[in-house]
Order: sequence, then structure tokens, then C-alpha cells
Amino acid sequence: MIHSLLYVPANQERFFPKAAQCGAGAVILDLEDAVPEDRKDHARSMLTQAVPAVRSPATRVYVRVNNRPDRLADDALAAAEAGADALYIPKVETAGELAVLDKLLEEHGFASGKIGFVPLIESSAGLLEASAIARAPRVIALVAGGEDLATSLGARPTAEVLRIPKLMVHYAAKAAGVLSFGLFRSTVDFRDPDGVRAAALEAREHGFDGASCIHPSIVPILNEVFAPSQEEIAWARKIVAANEAHAAQGIGAFELEGKFIDAPIVARALDLLGKAGLLDEAKEDQ
Repeated sequence: MIHSLLYVPANQERFFPKAAQCGAGAVILDLEDAVPEDRKDHARSMLTQAVPAVRSPATRVYVRVNNRPDRLADDALAAAEAGADALYIPKVETAGELAVLDKLLEEHGFASGKIGFVPLIESSAGLLEASAIARAPRVIALVAGGEDLATSLGARPTAEVLRIPKLMVHYAAKAAGVLSFGLFRSTVDFRDPDGVRAAALEAREHGFDGASCIHPSIVPILNEVFAPSQEEIAWARKIVAANEAHAAQGIGAFELEGKFIDAPIVARALDLLGKAGLLDEAKEDQ
């Protein structure tokens, strides 16, 4: 399960070793905002060395492409050829855009199982099409881009402004069965770890799976907050074991340590164990 995603400029080789070692669930090699216009071709050419340099057994590699007619196709193919796990696609406004990109990759021999899509919703137009975008080909996760989205609305990227748009994108992701990444704040200010932790805790309460950041120091915070705690895992195991015991007696709902337990709570416990990578173990115990 990916709980943290670290942005790294694809043309800044000095950042690659730290990115590979910081424990991020995914590294996003950025060809877009973090790279000046006159360096974008060079950044793209560096993907063949950058992708393997930031990858580790526990870290996937995404590439944020430039969603522009003059760059998207070349960026996407270069990322696929370099072995990226997914394309992080900014400023997506329709599912049709993704269908076209899917076809391009298929024509060049990159099947859907080889590389996925993570669309960024960064405008009101994209926001209103989030449900369709989430169900487009290759989509594995959905993100609302706070800074660009606020700018497109003529607003500031405060938690209050971003809450409803980010929840709309989050609901679209969950309805489609894909991952949902984000916080109810901008990811730019990494010098406020306490604020990031509080925002991550709030996002997790809403069911977000993880969030992105621009500095390695934030990665451990996101990993800790979004991952199930040992206390949560212990409670989930108790629920699953108790449910199995009661089911054997024909009892569907029961009380455990003073709390009422029924099917939705059991499902939540199984989901938590799945996120912790312990679902197979729980099934074996049943």
C-alpha cells in the first residue's frame, strides 16, 4: 500500500539517492512544474537513468508528465520506455484524454498491466468529470491538485477552500475502487511537520490512502499516519476472530469488549488488515 509519494525533479540527479532511501511508497519524477521550460527535454532524456536510480524494492516510480499537445506523447512514451510504474498526469479534465493516451501506449507495446495512470484533477471542469476520469483506462489512483485547483477557482489553497473539491475527487476514487491521495491543505509547506501530521490524520479519518510531499522529511510522517497502527491491527484481528467464532454458532451480530459488532465493522477490520498486508493471514486463521 502506498502511503507517501515524494516529488523529485527528474533533472536533479543529486536528489536521486536520498529519494531511493527515504522510504517513500512512490517517487514522482517530475517533468512538469519543477523543471524549467528550457530544461524539459533534458529532464525527459534523464528518465532512463532516473527511474532505476530512485526505485527500490519498496518504492514504485511514477513520472509526472507535461499535459500539453507538444509534450504529452513524448513524455509518456519516454516514461514507459524507462520502466515507470505509472504516469502522474496533471490537469486532466476528461476521461477521453486518458483513452487517447491509453491507445498511444497500447500501439507502442505498453499494455495496461505495464504502466498505470494517476490523473490529477486541477480545475473545476476536471472536478465535475472526476467520476468518469476515475473509471478511465489504466487509472490506479486519483488526486486533486491543491495549488492549481485553487488558482483555477481564483481562490487561495486553504483547508476550507480545498475541503469540498478534494472530497469530491476522493469520493470519485472510492466509488471507482481506486486509491485516493491527498490532504486538505497544500503540500508545498514542508516546514510545518506538525501541521502536516494533523492534516494527514484528518485525511485518514476520511479514508484517504496517502499523500504526496516535496521533501523527504515528510515521508516518515505520512507513512506513520496512513499505515494501520499496531493497536488498530490488534483490534481488527480480535474482530475477525470473534466474528468467525460467532458465525460458527449462526450469530451475525455480537458484542465485543462492550462494543456492538456487525457486518460493516467486520468489513472495516478486514480492510484494515488488507492495508497492513495481513489479510491472507487473517483468512488462514478463519
